[in-house]
Amino acid sequence: MNREESLSTALPEVPYELAMDSLTKPSSVSGIAPDSISISNVNLSLGSGAARVHILKDISLRVASGEALGLIGPSGSGKSTLLMVMAGLERPDSGEVVVGGTPFNALDEDALARFRGRQVGIVFQSFHLIPTMTALENVAVPLELAGNADAANRAAQELVSVGLGDRLHHYPTQLSGGEQQRVALARALAPDPAILVADEPTGNLDEATGKQIVDLLFTKHAERGMTLVLVTHDASLAHRCDRVVRLRSGHIEAEAERDAAS
Repeated sequence: MNREESLSTALPEVPYELAMDSLTKPSSVSGIAPDSISISNVNLSLGSGAARVHILKDISLRVASGEALGLIGPSGSGKSTLLMVMAGLERPDSGEVVVGGTPFNALDEDALARFRGRQVGIVFQSFHLIPTMTALENVAVPLELAGNADAANRAAQELVSVGLGDRLHHYPTQLSGGEQQRVALARALAPDPAILVADEPTGNLDEATGKQIVDLLFTKHAERGMTLVLVTHDASLAHRCDRVVRLRSGHIEAEAERDAAS
């Protein structure tokens, strides 16, 4: 039995925290490739007045180009917020975020949106499809906004690549949850981004469908050589990443490099 099989077998018998702890140890990952994402001393608070909460606390993290990174931790640890900072969807209060050599601090909102549209693909847990548009139209939207003259054909190619060639003209309500997540993945991949981020991409799916989506994510990551950052509560999914970073209470608590022998 290999390490992945033994971990998944043990999960029903081991509390979540202990299962995740088994993935983390001091990391030796550094300088393996040029950084795709570099975050330095980032702090972020949300809310106002007495309700203001310090979510990210002096976070520093580097993600190498082409690396698959898993972000894990209990609910409220800040992992989804960190992902949004990486994607340029949240601005930190302090610190620096550099993605693909571009410092986000130097970009206004319009420039940041254009950069994100070209360089960062985003997959959400709840799909975020436009209900009045077909699968083809949903995937074509970001391409059209970017001025791609061949948006429809490109969108169709991506849908075929995720196994939805026969669902191009179906609306979200006519698709299963797994099919909707495939549309969302195709939309994220269509601009051919350098970075793909996914926030609990299997959270709304059953186990079998979730496995199909995960396999597809890692296949596309390998085929295109893109950087992949995943937020997950699933230890077996985190284990497939090159490196795992665990957050707790807004801090990076531990890191682990995947066992090369697994």
